[in-house]
Amino acid sequence: MIFDKLKKFDIVFDSPELDCPPVFSSGDVVSGKVVLELSVETKVQSLKLHAEGFAKVHWTESRSAGSSTAYTQNYSDEVEYLNRREVLLQADNGELTVLSAGRHEYPFSFQLPEETLVTSFEGKHGSIRYWVKVKLHRPWAAVKKIKKEFTVIEPIDINTPSLLAPQAGTKEKMARIWYRNCGQVSITAKIDRKGYTPGEVIPVFAEFDNSTSRSVVPKAYITQTQTFIARGTMKQKRAVVATLCGDILGARRRETWHGRAIKIPPVGPSILQCRIIKVEYMLRVCVDVPGTSKLSLELPLVMGTIPLHPFGSRTSSVSSQYSVNMEWLRMAIPEQPEPPPDYSAVVSDEEAVQNSTAVQPQEDLSGVLQRSLMAYVQEFRLRPPPVYSEVDPNPQPITMRPRCMTC
Repeated sequence: MIFDKLKKFDIVFDSPELDCPPVFSSGDVVSGKVVLELSVETKVQSLKLHAEGFAKVHWTESRSAGSSTAYTQNYSDEVEYLNRREVLLQADNGELTVLSAGRHEYPFSFQLPEETLVTSFEGKHGSIRYWVKVKLHRPWAAVKKIKKEFTVIEPIDINTPSLLAPQAGTKEKMARIWYRNCGQVSITAKIDRKGYTPGEVIPVFAEFDNSTSRSVVPKAYITQTQTFIARGTMKQKRAVVATLCGDILGARRRETWHGRAIKIPPVGPSILQCRIIKVEYMLRVCVDVPGTSKLSLELPLVMGTIPLHPFGSRTSSVSSQYSVNMEWLRMAIPEQPEPPPDYSAVVSDEEAVQNSTAVQPQEDLSGVLQRSLMAYVQEFRLRPPPVYSEVDPNPQPITMRPRCMTC
């Protein structure tokens, strides 16, 4: 049969290392070859390549139009980032090309757009993918197609002033059990910068003032929020990716964290420049008061790809020294005494009610560590170091209590 003539049909990207797939960013040249291996002499009309890149989102929601009527509403959108075509083999006069039996290689090369692309991503309600597709046209035979994806990682350099700025805040509330006030609880927290890379340790400086008549538990979480946008509607998926639990704080007591460490697992970088998909991170420092809602303070984070420079102004911190060590790229998620809690266990009741009016949070970790993490290794190995939510552009200075730690 004619299909038996084609023994091999493959796309091979050029890569410095055979066992490690290449990783690209905007402006890079993508090169490789299309390999044909034929068992007998074969006539070919053309061999064409098509490189594409899209961000796509899609989900459905059930709607009710009355007591007995229901329908499904579809939401979808897409953004094109790459669309390039190239003819690898075709006779100028339109005649057939006769290929002898054996191996044939056809090189290709094209440059990615200079404007900023978006990092490859795979989520429950959307994805950002780049691929090369090749079609082989032969007479009296179905078109043979092959498709191979490649990874794009847009660098995020945390050595920029906006990402090196400290993040701090204070929050307090009156704890109420039923209709009775049981005292006030407050949190003051600070981290040394906004930008981090996976594998780093974030030193958390915080003060917890428990003026209530009950014991409380101070905690910290790193959360990831994936936001999918289509037709003016949002769908969000939230997950807790790291946790830090403090000791029980007794009634009318105060506790200070002098740089308590929370380690960032190997999650994907932040995605902030895509119109329809965003991936954002936050450090949530909270106090769990039994019998009432949580008090929670949020500090925005940006997960970058270029670690803190070893000669930066913050090299004295534990997290900064750790970020220079490239070995974290080979690490797995550290073992923990217990898995991270569901996102619903982190947010307060009031926040849950507010969020439920606009989005449907979901708490599994698919998409956080799912797709292109191993491909990140090549990007960082070859390249030397060269919102989540609205943040007040003019934050007020935080006044720490006399008993607070030195930041």
